[in-house]
Amino acid sequence: MKIAQSPINKTCKEREILNQELSFDNKKILELGCGKAKLTRIIAQGGKNRHVTATEVDKIQHKKNLQINDLPNVDFVFAGSQNLPFEDNSFDIILLFKSLHHVPMEYMDDAMKEISRVLKPEGLAYISEPIFAGDFNDILRLFHDEQEVRAAAFDSIIKCVKAGDLKLVKQIFFKTPRNYPEFSDFEQLIINVTHSNHQLNDELMEEVKRKFMAHMSDTGAHFETPIRVDLLTK
Repeated sequence: MKIAQSPINKTCKEREILNQELSFDNKKILELGCGKAKLTRIIAQGGKNRHVTATEVDKIQHKKNLQINDLPNVDFVFAGSQNLPFEDNSFDIILLFKSLHHVPMEYMDDAMKEISRVLKPEGLAYISEPIFAGDFNDILRLFHDEQEVRAAAFDSIIKCVKAGDLKLVKQIFFKTPRNYPEFSDFEQLIINVTHSNHQLNDELMEEVKRKFMAHMSDTGAHFETPIRVDLLTK
């Protein structure tokens, strides 16, 4: 297993990778760290007889998710990945979209054990993580450097596989496009997220804005973020 690959020639939305690798119909699906539930919605509404349980630890975002009333086949649960309130062998598919590295480092190994515990035999765990590279990452690291936590998340996956709790099916590397019409969109969606407390002084904010605006065009600022998917089974 490798944490990164270069070059990466494929660029696509993550949903394309999902559709290639996973079959969600007639499945019980667990999404850990669902955020604003954008991919939750796509998965829940994309086929037939799908039941999604979507967890979140951000109390503010979880409260907003509970107001969603048009996804009858989705249960929103407040829970951390290191302590899941579910029975053993409960889910056919477990999804983590760029969320494992947000688990506190001291709990990452526990989170992987929990994923193994609640995954059904021959079920699939799909873990996507951003690779520490690229123009977008160079801006993000100015105020939120994730190199250490991303490496720790990968190490937890490696340890889980070496322990035999899960086994690797394949690794997938691709780049996903990110577009921001204005800097204010980046500020709202990245700097002012409720799950992190980013404190930028005026000087740092100006440096972030300067680097961001270097990518601005008539159609906004466009980035391609490199992503690694570790597809695992039990």
